[in-house]
Amino acid sequence: MPVITLPDGSKREFANPVSVFDVAADIGAGLAKAALAGKVNGQPVDTSFVINDDAQLAIITARDEEGVEVIRHSCAHLMAMAVQALFPGAQVTIGPVIENGFYYDFAYERPFTSEDLEKIEKKMAELAKQNLPVSRSVMNRDESVALFEKMGEKYKVELLSAIPADQDLSFYSQGDFIDLCRGPHVPSTGHIKAFKLMKVAGAYWRGDSNNAMLQRIYGTAWGDKKELKAYLHRLEEAEKRDHRKLGKQLNLFHLQEEAPGMVFWHPHGWTLYQQIEQYMRTKQIKHGYQEIKTPQVVERSLWEKSGHWDKFADQMFTTHSESKDFAIKPMNCPCHIQVFNQGLRSYREMPLRLAEFGSCHRNEPSGALHGIMRVRGFVQDDAHIFCAENEIQSEVANFIEFLHEVYADFGFTEIIYKLSTRPDQRVGSDEVWDKAEKALADALNAAELEWQELPGEGAFYGPKIEFSLKDCLGRVWQCGTIQVDFSMPGRLEAQFVNEAGERETPVMLHRAILGSFERFIGILIENYAGALPAWLSPVQAVVMNITDKQAEYCQDVVKTLGNNGFRVVSDLRNEKIGFKIRERTLQKVPFLLVVGDKEVETGCVAVRTRTGEDLGSMSIETFTDFLTKDVDQKGYE
Repeated sequence: MPVITLPDGSKREFANPVSVFDVAADIGAGLAKAALAGKVNGQPVDTSFVINDDAQLAIITARDEEGVEVIRHSCAHLMAMAVQALFPGAQVTIGPVIENGFYYDFAYERPFTSEDLEKIEKKMAELAKQNLPVSRSVMNRDESVALFEKMGEKYKVELLSAIPADQDLSFYSQGDFIDLCRGPHVPSTGHIKAFKLMKVAGAYWRGDSNNAMLQRIYGTAWGDKKELKAYLHRLEEAEKRDHRKLGKQLNLFHLQEEAPGMVFWHPHGWTLYQQIEQYMRTKQIKHGYQEIKTPQVVERSLWEKSGHWDKFADQMFTTHSESKDFAIKPMNCPCHIQVFNQGLRSYREMPLRLAEFGSCHRNEPSGALHGIMRVRGFVQDDAHIFCAENEIQSEVANFIEFLHEVYADFGFTEIIYKLSTRPDQRVGSDEVWDKAEKALADALNAAELEWQELPGEGAFYGPKIEFSLKDCLGRVWQCGTIQVDFSMPGRLEAQFVNEAGERETPVMLHRAILGSFERFIGILIENYAGALPAWLSPVQAVVMNITDKQAEYCQDVVKTLGNNGFRVVSDLRNEKIGFKIRERTLQKVPFLLVVGDKEVETGCVAVRTRTGEDLGSMSIETFTDFLTKDVDQKGYE
């Protein structure tokens, strides 16, 4: 007589063992029709799973995140089934769920084409419409090896042969297709309603370049067609907003093979970069930071002492001079401790906040590089706070307030907070970890923020909070972080004299808000599709004449606005005004100031926005006030 407890706390009692589907049907026909899987005592199971004893049960539908994962998992199998139906001899290898979709790797005699993808997608739709039942079975290792050997699936045989002989394995089948899988899966193929195949790419078997090259087909799947349409629209928008294309179009930066992963900033791009740096510098001073600058190249012995050499030597660029090994710094923290160590510090100086726009280099794999989002040479808005244990919470609280100010000014108001706690391999006592984790959690709670705990995801030296922002397309970017470090200050012999007159090792808080300037600028470009707010735009306004008679007046306007601190240029080319407006609109200049004879006579400018809005005629003083207010409001354009 199992008693089933549902997520809302209600209970249902059954006279006999009952399946997940039966419970859903008992609740209502609509839920039974929508049920994709279940979670029994927290474990995901198929709707056919039979519950024999009292249990907690959640019914999973396409409205749940777990339900969409089940759909994607099942859609991968549906794709593999379609491939083998259309291309006899194609071997199925591995096909996991990934973010927003799935993929499957296939071994086939020729490359798949875009036309093949269309055929596969059409076949998938046919198989889904047949509403084929999906069933789970269990076999031992030897039985499964024999089955797949008979099917000629040599890659599956290789996978299965590596599994211990005494281990039972679960398989899922639909029609004449069967594959090894832990599940759960949808009850039938009819539950798979919204999918699209995206692309085909090469992939080595088991990710090893010494193995055979396979073909990886990527797809996406969603709970319904509306969600699929919205996702494809986001992809289309993301393509339009690609920072690499916009960087070239707006003449901001370029990259080239002779300096892989290093950015060549053009005048407009460097103006944007400098605007962000000066903004952050002003903010940091306001929040009690002192700016420093540390060397680019540091002897290997310091990196060994800090522990970085053992963990990151492969990612460091190194050089040799006068019988000594050196590394170009991949991070700033050991150098900041060297500044702290100059002279014995007193508790009266604490907390000591040292900030640096630190230029770092990491030897990232060339295949991982992506525009200015993932580079080898980058600058961090890096800072380290040296404090006593009892100051951790207040410093974290101050940092969170600081971070919110910055993100809001850049136009980001939706932030995700995650607290990563102690890993199995760590330094420091449990007592100290308890204090640090509690301090971080208390700071988040005091700010009345919703946050998620990530057990075991902290660094070996201490827990951390990660701050991720959402852009206008709903994409999540992890940028900010604050990490508690009990290890490095001790390793590098940092000390201060506490109130009792005793020497004490400080706690070091690693913190960043933007992360790397390069990546953050890429995020900004894509979030605003290149149409940056006026306070960030490399050129805030352009003054354009209609005929040569207004050229001198245009130059005077540029000079006046420039003297007021604005970034303004003139466009005096012998071109039609419509052409100039179109061209400057494509360059995404916030304000277009048109000057004709009337404007010269009245001492005004005709103001248009890059979106085509006509703001009318304004005096230079009025426009100066207008632009000042626009710049001052930062992200709230």
